Amino acid sequence: MMQTAPFLSDCIDDFLPGRAFWAQTEDGLRIRLGVWNEEAEKGTVLLFPGRTEYIEKYAHTAGDMARAGYATLAVDWRGQGLADRMLDNPKIGHVGAFSDYQHDVQAAVAAAKRLELPKPWFLLAHSMGGCIGLRALHEGLPVEASVFSAPMWGLQIAPRKRPLAWVLSWSSRYLGTSENMVPDTLEDAYVSVAPFEDNTLTTDPAMWELMRDQLAQHPELSLAGPSLNWLYGALSEMLCLSRMRSPALPCLTYLGGNERIVAQDRIRDRMTAWPGGKLMDVPGAEHEILMEAPDIRHRANAEIQGFFDAVAAGKPPYGA
Repeated sequence: MMQTAPFLSDCIDDFLPGRAFWAQTEDGLRIRLGVWNEEAEKGTVLLFPGRTEYIEKYAHTAGDMARAGYATLAVDWRGQGLADRMLDNPKIGHVGAFSDYQHDVQAAVAAAKRLELPKPWFLLAHSMGGCIGLRALHEGLPVEASVFSAPMWGLQIAPRKRPLAWVLSWSSRYLGTSENMVPDTLEDAYVSVAPFEDNTLTTDPAMWELMRDQLAQHPELSLAGPSLNWLYGALSEMLCLSRMRSPALPCLTYLGGNERIVAQDRIRDRMTAWPGGKLMDVPGAEHEILMEAPDIRHRANAEIQGFFDAVAAGKPPYGA
């Protein structure tokens, strides 16, 4: 029996009942998992959030999936949400090695099996979760199809700064500074300190306020900039993945027209070469498609649900 974890229902905007519980990883850390609509009929969405995120942020996505007949299992990755934080300063996003996130994936899959969540299973992954998710697919994640939202397959770094990012992050492991925050990154959560105007996440002021309110109500969820070790691990993992072929699995990938966080060229290159994959350009959207303005968000959700429905039914996934 899995141990119950806090589920912060007071800060979500969807009334779909959910619950949370702790899961122990193979390397001895405690992560938090959230689950909704466990008695679903169509299947289960394994939801891999991005860096700084937490399960409650995706309550409305889980609600949309539930109304379409799917269960959702979401993950608080190590070092964020209510999962074990890695450093004495809990605001720094840190990981020992990027491969450690696969321990979290394995714990989540094991939990989904113990809960007997309905099959088929599908992957829905955002940003950093897209990097973790692509690696997990290569390692045999038991899903029938995948959807990525602005996946972190590359980072937007100015060409003149990219060599410096590599040198600083690599050398930090030998200089004893690997747990330091990356220079020029924020010392508090982005949504807590940045203005809505020209923000890089969403064009929807209501969603922006919801995200701000969630962290104001529960500052323990807050996460600031990453550590130098996280940066080195991310750069290394993205480079490694860029040299690997895409899996032969149905895939939709969403990319906002005003994306300024992850590298658009890496996404376009991969989706051009993905067997049977489809890139969904979203004009005017920022980084977080699932947190975007209602018209964008609802259209994307409908497309994703139709995609999962088609795959589950053995039909052409793109309406061909």
